[in-house]
Amino acid sequence: MGQTAHVSAVVWSAAVSLAAWLWLLLFQGWFWRTDVRLPVSRDPDVWPDVCVVVPARDEASVLPASLPSLLAQDYPGRAEIFLVDDGSTDGTGDLARELARRQDGLALTVVTPGEPPSGWTGKLWAVRHGVELARARDPEYLLLTDADIAHAPDSLRRLVAAARTGGFALVSQMARLRVESLWERLVVPAFVYFFAQLYPFRRITRPGSRTAAAAGGCVLLRADAAARARIPDAVRHAVIDDVAVARAVKRSGGRVWLGLADGVDSVRPYPRLRDLWRMVSRSAYAQLRHSPLLLVGTVAGLVLVYLVPPAAVAVGAA
Repeated sequence: MGQTAHVSAVVWSAAVSLAAWLWLLLFQGWFWRTDVRLPVSRDPDVWPDVCVVVPARDEASVLPASLPSLLAQDYPGRAEIFLVDDGSTDGTGDLARELARRQDGLALTVVTPGEPPSGWTGKLWAVRHGVELARARDPEYLLLTDADIAHAPDSLRRLVAAARTGGFALVSQMARLRVESLWERLVVPAFVYFFAQLYPFRRITRPGSRTAAAAGGCVLLRADAAARARIPDAVRHAVIDDVAVARAVKRSGGRVWLGLADGVDSVRPYPRLRDLWRMVSRSAYAQLRHSPLLLVGTVAGLVLVYLVPPAAVAVGAA
């Protein structure tokens, strides 16, 4: 009797896991597809003005690999860069100025906003400062990009063309993360996979869908859409600020597009497991609203979907 009950429990667990997988594969926006890239676009007759805002804190180690790629953007319209040095102690601001002096390209302004007031995260306070300076230039678009992101020479041109052609208020690309060390090769693909599972890219673009997300390393945003959505003030408390920005834009009536990047790469290394763990855990628990109950439910769901199938096969074989 006990053995029969044990077998029944395994069968039922496997059946529920199979049902979960069928639902994920067929009804979760085809999240497992990797062909969601910038949509086909055409060049505008007149290229709009763009301001690039780069929040940076202690980024001297990666800036030589990322900032020159922004300075070298082959953009037909007017564009300039605002790098906001968020209280760095490693000479980030001075290094940025030196890199700009060595290279002809887009104009670069380096500013320091000071300590954030209560209720603001450091990064979003830096973004707010950069956006305010950019708005004085009256650009049509803002490109929010991280200091560890390197862009291909045509990156800005392609982003603007895609936004204009598709009528998107926000166009975001998930930068390709480094996969050189052993831990990077093991963890990074799973991280991207789980993000797409939570926020299926096709569902984000679908009219009428409430799903919204962006990847903070590369977000092109219409300046008027940012003003309507009160970006970044409306999301100043957010830990996962990129998703919060996309939600605010979508709630205010703007169309959002998110996909995988070509020519937008993260140059930040994650050589050790603890480096990757810090990156993932910082956002994962915030996504669960710091709720132990939601954490327990999530872990149970992960066990059901990913551990039950191989366990059921092993039990069945035995």
